Amino acid sequence: MENIVTPTQNDKANRFRALHQGPGAFVIPNPWDAGSARILAGLGFQALATSSGASAGILGRRDGRVTRDEALAQARSMVAATDLPVSADLEKGFGDAPAAAAETIRLAAEAGLVGGSIEDATGDPARPLYDVGHATERVAAAVQAARTLAFPFTLTARAENFLRGNPDLEDTIRRLQAFEKAGADVLFAPGLPDLAAVRAVCAAVSKPVNFMVGIKGKSFTFAELEAIGVRRISLATSLYRAAMSGLIDAAREVKEKGSFGYLDRSLTTPELNGFMQ
Repeated sequence: MENIVTPTQNDKANRFRALHQGPGAFVIPNPWDAGSARILAGLGFQALATSSGASAGILGRRDGRVTRDEALAQARSMVAATDLPVSADLEKGFGDAPAAAAETIRLAAEAGLVGGSIEDATGDPARPLYDVGHATERVAAAVQAARTLAFPFTLTARAENFLRGNPDLEDTIRRLQAFEKAGADVLFAPGLPDLAAVRAVCAAVSKPVNFMVGIKGKSFTFAELEAIGVRRISLATSLYRAAMSGLIDAAREVKEKGSFGYLDRSLTTPELNGFMQ
């Protein structure tokens, strides 16, 4: 029987940390289950990240309606599917208190993850963002939990202004700088409107910056993003939405036209099986 050596969590964590140290940028795509994780690994990506929106979608729910236990169960399946480092979209840490964010980081590590993000969005439409002081306390608690682990967990702190009705670049930068001071390893402001805003964010902090591709008109090329200092490029729900677009197009063709032309554009079963173990 062949001896298969799998990388330890520490090995994965160190590989993930090294990707952020350059010299250039890297893309971290977002699978939604074990099968999509294996496909992305087979295509040569070097790390994976979960997406809260995709995690909700595969359960038939909207973003933000998944429990911590459900999110971590999905993450475990992706961790087990490949030998790649996996980071997770941990939303607000599944609780308002700093202790909740810290506990989520500890549980994420137990699930095999080597990184994760904590955001400053509350999930409450009446008060969509935590004030910067409380948001920073939550990041600091998550950082402290990460530092107690036996491996270098990469903590990403997210400033959600541009997705939550407060497109204030100065406040976004102020929040990211506070999160950096609190010890976050990676900084992330999803929804930035243009390359000038992305450049301003990268210039205002010294830790690696993640840029989220996935919004029409607010997604830029790898070369453009790398040139202005972005270190990590995530794809959010966009691959999941692309897959669901293919499903809807094919199903509509069948229902509305009675034809099956989508078969000509589809992978064959042997081709798909080639990505699976």
